[in-house]
Amino acid sequence: MDTGKIRVRFAPSPTGLLQVGNARTALFNWLFARRMGGDFILRIEDTDAQRSEDGHEKQIIEDLCWLGLNWDEGPNETDAGERGAFGPYRQSKRMEIYAAHTKRLLLEEKAYRCFCTAEDLEAERKKAVAEHRPQVYSGKCRRLSKAHITQNLTKGKPYAVRLKIPDHPIRFHDMVRGDLEFARGTISDPILVRSAKGGGNGASPGIPV
Repeated sequence: MDTGKIRVRFAPSPTGLLQVGNARTALFNWLFARRMGGDFILRIEDTDAQRSEDGHEKQIIEDLCWLGLNWDEGPNETDAGERGAFGPYRQSKRMEIYAAHTKRLLLEEKAYRCFCTAEDLEAERKKAVAEHRPQVYSGKCRRLSKAHITQNLTKGKPYAVRLKIPDHPIRFHDMVRGDLEFARGTISDPILVRSAKGGGNGASPGIPV
């Protein structure tokens, strides 16, 4: 997607009311979009089904309207509909999109299934603390054979999907701090999709892949 315009978004979670810090983030994004002639997008992060509430979403929208922070794309102010060309603007409505991309990353071996339980991860963390090492995931599920993965899937074992971080230092340019570099051993393979069955990689339901 390339619209040729600045696009910024504010993505509150409807698990509570709008806080001052949230309002500050929304204000800065809104001001930047208006100054640059870009679009300000409101996206609702409602993937935590257990904690998200329609009432909280409604109140967040009302608070943004009260602050005068109007948005160009996102949920409508007065009803359950949406406006904009790149929706849905509620994360819970985008699961099929995310599932398709997750499958592609797995097929391209840019991501992998992690079957570690909460107990496994906590044991790793405690061992790292005792050995004065960075508390990062070891990546042991990276090395599972296809037969082992198939066996776990057949048993219905819960898993998360993790992104494979390259095995070399991570380098990038930050507009504020300049050129930065981080050693590979200080960064965990991040979780893209949490356990679809509520396993140890997170409490939120994931995307079946």
